[in-house]
Amino acid sequence: MLSDEVRALRSNYESRGQGHLFHNLMLFSRVLREMGLDANPTRTIDLARSLEFIGLNSKEDFHAAAKAVMLRRAEEEPIFDYVFQMFWRQWNPPASDQPGQEMDLSPEALGNKKANQPGKSNEGADQDKDKPPPTPPGDEASDKVKRLAEAQGPDTGEGDDSDTEKQQTYSASEVFRNKDFQDFTNDELDEARRLMQELRWSLPYHKSRRWQPSRQGNRLDARRVVRKSLKYGGVPLELTWRKRKMKPRPLVLICDISGSMDLYSRLLLQFMHSMESGLRYVETFVFGTRLTRVTHELKNKNVDDSLINVSKIVKDWSGGTKIGESLETFNLKWARRVMGHGAVVIIISDGWDRGSVETLRREMARLQRLSFRLIWLNPLLGLPDYQPLTIGIQAALEYVDDFLPAHNFRSLEQLGMLLADINNAPRAFRKQQLLKK
Repeated sequence: MLSDEVRALRSNYESRGQGHLFHNLMLFSRVLREMGLDANPTRTIDLARSLEFIGLNSKEDFHAAAKAVMLRRAEEEPIFDYVFQMFWRQWNPPASDQPGQEMDLSPEALGNKKANQPGKSNEGADQDKDKPPPTPPGDEASDKVKRLAEAQGPDTGEGDDSDTEKQQTYSASEVFRNKDFQDFTNDELDEARRLMQELRWSLPYHKSRRWQPSRQGNRLDARRVVRKSLKYGGVPLELTWRKRKMKPRPLVLICDISGSMDLYSRLLLQFMHSMESGLRYVETFVFGTRLTRVTHELKNKNVDDSLINVSKIVKDWSGGTKIGESLETFNLKWARRVMGHGAVVIIISDGWDRGSVETLRREMARLQRLSFRLIWLNPLLGLPDYQPLTIGIQAALEYVDDFLPAHNFRSLEQLGMLLADINNAPRAFRKQQLLKK
């Protein structure tokens, strides 16, 4: 976990007497984030680890390592160079005859070292310390750097590490919640898997057709009344009641694993695995050119083993897409077995379809009639310029109750809130009700 890595690194630096250096690295990363750079906690940890290999004898080496770890695009380089010079501007390299001496990167400590150098008076050091900083690229940027890098001052070693760790952990969660799944790196995919397993899902209960005894029931239980009256000579002296039995709503997940969904398929399958583990009645299916049931494969508690089992039985992975034909197979073969009464159906697909539009329209209409709520999750809906212009998605949307994005953790959290209150959540008026009239 990220918090464990932060704790381990902090302890490592404190054991070497460099706790202030670790704090200043965290603060430097925060300044970069305030300036608009993607200096997330993972990169900050990589920078802290890199210092163990490059050493602290050269400012140029540290600058090059920090730039290699923290930057993503070339246009960010001027901002990074300015922030680096402002934050570490009192850098004082060691004398050439002391190669083994390491740098103390605390801004306050570096200023004191410069003041205590032989041949320089304290007054000269104070003059250097009061020297104006380099000309900033803009007043707003200068204010941000001064406020964050100067006003907070160096680390005193008391009480700040825990707050810094909490802030870094919280920032990591915020980055992952808002970042598109297709932009994740390999390291971020591992962290995403952990966060995916921490998601908690819930579906409300609904009234079934069965009845159960209850003291607070609203219907007389005639059979039990007659049975109890036998001990009183057939006089019904004891009345018993019953009420509707409550059952959790079943959930059906149907996920697209065609080639156009390849960037999202693995994480979305992990999302399905988290739902399979967190809810009681869940049925899962995947489709490309044909439908495959993967409910039993995803019941394995180990997500990696589950995905391996799914890959073994799915024959059309990253191929074409026939949504209408796949839904037809589901409606004819599986709907009567797995839907039950009051089922919530979630289709996860980008809507790209090479099958028959009429088949898709017909099967979507049938699926909506069978379900309590029909939800379509589209990863492309999170893009700012996305519009459902394809013929297939336009035909399907006529029978969709909720059309939602599924491109990051924030969108999945919104889905969780919708499912938790699905009984009371407002739903658009269904087109099929208009056709009946």
